[in-house]
Amino acid sequence: MSGSIAVEYTARRPGTRLRAGARVVLCAAVSWYLCLWWGTSTAPVPAALPAVLILREDMYAWPRMGWERLAGVVVGVLLSTVVLHWLPDPAWSFPAVLVSGCAGMYLMGRPGAPNQQVLITALMVYATAVPGYPLARLEESLVGIAVVVLLGPLLWPPDPYRSAAAGLDGYRADVRELLGGVAGRLERGLAVRGPVALPEQARVWLRPQAARDAFERAAGARPVLGRHRAGRRPPDGLDGRLVLAVRTALTLQYFSEELRERARASRGSGTAGVEAGEGAGAAEAGDPTLRALAPLVRATGAALDAALRGAEFTAELDRARALDLAHREAHPARHDAVLRAGLHLTHEALADHAPGAGPAGV
Repeated sequence: MSGSIAVEYTARRPGTRLRAGARVVLCAAVSWYLCLWWGTSTAPVPAALPAVLILREDMYAWPRMGWERLAGVVVGVLLSTVVLHWLPDPAWSFPAVLVSGCAGMYLMGRPGAPNQQVLITALMVYATAVPGYPLARLEESLVGIAVVVLLGPLLWPPDPYRSAAAGLDGYRADVRELLGGVAGRLERGLAVRGPVALPEQARVWLRPQAARDAFERAAGARPVLGRHRAGRRPPDGLDGRLVLAVRTALTLQYFSEELRERARASRGSGTAGVEAGEGAGAAEAGDPTLRALAPLVRATGAALDAALRGAEFTAELDRARALDLAHREAHPARHDAVLRAGLHLTHEALADHAPGAGPAGV
């Protein structure tokens, strides 16, 4: 999952979708006509399937997915062939193929991702009573996988650095919207919206790590079958900004969850029967701690937005820290300190990212 979220921003562009579709079509067509030329069958569908099922934006996963699929095909063919040889009676052979195929699917899969090709191939071989079909399926699958792994990386290969930068920009935009919305509602004394009201809020916190994973795959210079872009360099400062994004995703998630718990507790203690909405939030309106938190949230959001853009942010950070100190002095209660903790940790991450602060760990 880690790479899929980071690249979803680039995948929204029409040009990216067009290249991805053209890559699938070309690989499937080459595999199909190679098998027709080889004479494996008159309709080599298994040769075209790898292009559809393997090609994703994460180019580094293609070889692994190809070998997993090939291993599943081999095991599925062997299972079905052996069962049909020793148990020709359909009353016994089908349950045996089904049970052994399911077992092989999970034994050969990864945690959370069973190798479904084992069971699919076993059932297809069992159902297709045509001499030579098992060998033809092996050959066609091998051709399709080889074309995907060898030709796929040559056709408009995705740039992990660009994917990482796009994921970082998406996270920055989402957090800016989230913190701006929180500050605005606090100023108006309204209830803080949850993940359902803010679209995909729950996924905001996953995007920085996915972008970081894409960056590390590219920075590690791991070639795909010997191919990678020589001399490819990441944008200046991208690595440090990704580290900052990963750290702040944790701190701001803590802040947003604590803020919602605080708002929920306020509603439960004295506003039973008040509906949540634009006109709700009577308890929050009477809570000076939450109202006074709005400028601090805005200043923190401005500092983080500038830092993730690579712009100067120390002045905004100093302002946010001053507001944090003022809020601490005005509201010294323990539960108020807990509420501020996520923002305070965000300030610490920003300070570590500031020029001259030295390397920061994740």
